[in-house]
Amino acid sequence: MILIICSAVLRAASLLKSKSHLCIYQPQNFSIGPSLHDEFCPRHLDSDYIGGARMSAPSQPHISVMLPEVLEALAPCAGGVYLDGTFGAGGYSKAVANAAECRVIGVDRDPLAHEMAAPWLADFGGRIELRKGCFGDMDQLENIPPLDGVVLDIGVSSMQLDMAERGFSYAKDGPLDMRMEGVSSLLPSAADVVAEMDETDLANIIFKYGEERHSRRVAKAIIRARAEMRIETTAQLADVVRSAVPFSKKDKSDRAARTFQALRIYVNDELGELERGMEAALRILKPEGRLVVVTFHSLEDRIVKNFMRDRALLNQKTVSRFAPELKEDTAQPLLRVDQKKAVLAAESEIAINPRSRSAKLRCAFRTDVPYYAMEDQS
Repeated sequence: MILIICSAVLRAASLLKSKSHLCIYQPQNFSIGPSLHDEFCPRHLDSDYIGGARMSAPSQPHISVMLPEVLEALAPCAGGVYLDGTFGAGGYSKAVANAAECRVIGVDRDPLAHEMAAPWLADFGGRIELRKGCFGDMDQLENIPPLDGVVLDIGVSSMQLDMAERGFSYAKDGPLDMRMEGVSSLLPSAADVVAEMDETDLANIIFKYGEERHSRRVAKAIIRARAEMRIETTAQLADVVRSAVPFSKKDKSDRAARTFQALRIYVNDELGELERGMEAALRILKPEGRLVVVTFHSLEDRIVKNFMRDRALLNQKTVSRFAPELKEDTAQPLLRVDQKKAVLAAESEIAINPRSRSAKLRCAFRTDVPYYAMEDQS
């Protein structure tokens, strides 16, 4: 038995070593299921230099979450133009370009994503191009044509979490930064927010974006700790938060996780960016163009669900027959939603990549109704 296990491990290591850093997608074998998940290899990340500081490679390879489901929802076709608004390590963009003879426009505000992509972009013969910017401004970027599909993978990427230098992770000690643009950003860092925000606002942010029940205790502990010394590192903040949040056997996550999530969302205005990005997609998607969004926690998913349902006029409130006669509603749907519920990651993927456990995918189709600003109904 031991010899068999060792042989299997050595064979797997040999296969991984022989693989390219590119994930190759074979469209002719496309079918949702464990076999397809196994076709996607992890992309190994090289060390890089950003803004004069060495950015060490992540301890684990970045794996694109729900890649088979994303491809099925996006349905790339020859001659199509697709926008990957959260380019990251390029996993979705590569897979889309390999799935069909199409054009892919990647957008990312993280300088590291651009430097990492430089060595391999030419391999796609110009079919993948990368733009610097925020996906919330996708329709304002230069020379963006009408699109057949937009895909967004919301939140922080694995490569960002795994790099202590980026300051996203409570599990790795590093500077308390959390800005998607890195040190080149002109926005306040997480350390600045923790140092300058008053206790009430800090508690409100931690409660709203982190759904932390003990947000007031955490905020009070931060105020107390920063009075003695400025909180500059992730380890400092994590220790302060853990000291304020009671241990619970029911809670399997780290006690600092929700506070770190809240600060990251606030620093990068992630929920606002999500709303702006989906609205921008409506302005540049062709009729029947697809909007595909992958989220990782309830705050994001609730926004995506309500946005899609609102623009599909599925959240219209029922009016009582006893109510006064109302003026006929002339609103027309900007989206069509065929899904009854969000698609979840396959168990086979979760076994390989535990970070996919909380992932949810939602998809909607652009109608032929000309774009107009629509008020949310939810």
